[in-house]
Amino acid sequence: MKRDEIARVIRESGVVAIVRGTSASTLGRLCEALRQGGIRAIEVTFNTRGAPKMIEELVDKHAAGLIVGAGTVLDADTARTAILSGASFVLAPNLNLEVIETCHRYDVLPVPGAMTPTEILSAWSAGAEIVKVFPAGSLGPRYFRELRGPLPQVEMMAVGGVNLDNAAGFIEAGAAALGVGGELVNRSAVAQEQWDVVTARAQAFLRVVTEARTRRG
Repeated sequence: MKRDEIARVIRESGVVAIVRGTSASTLGRLCEALRQGGIRAIEVTFNTRGAPKMIEELVDKHAAGLIVGAGTVLDADTARTAILSGASFVLAPNLNLEVIETCHRYDVLPVPGAMTPTEILSAWSAGAEIVKVFPAGSLGPRYFRELRGPLPQVEMMAVGGVNLDNAAGFIEAGAAALGVGGELVNRSAVAQEQWDVVTARAQAFLRVVTEARTRRG
């Protein structure tokens, strides 16, 4: 899929599942549980041991109906490694213009991290179709609402500290999508192989997004 198609899937789905610190042996079952819950985009963070191989295996064996991306990508070299492993999108907690350039070279979607209006607009101007606003939980939904005034053209993803209590607020405030980690990929549930819990959490987040979008109009 081309990067504009990947961006469309993320916007339509509304939730990207962030997988961090999960073992390779459980990754396939975890992704299946997320998929059963309706999740269409999964990010494997690059501070997870063996992340390149995990992405490669996901794309080869478990990616039917899923798009697989890489997270915590801090530089262009790491972005290239992620892309060659099969990542369709690349997220970062920071703004690195070389990462955006590398992604564009391979027609992969960059989702750079930004916090201030200057960083957010710089990322958008550099060609980022979606900008990750981080840490969203600390900034709060009101911050997104205030950003939408001067920056209505920027598609923003809320990441960092997103949970079922504040998810609706971010969507209603104008976030195009949410990146959700521990509140969705619960480490205790994964460790105990409670895949029904993971599926139920995925369904709950997607339900919140749908209802919030209806209220937002």
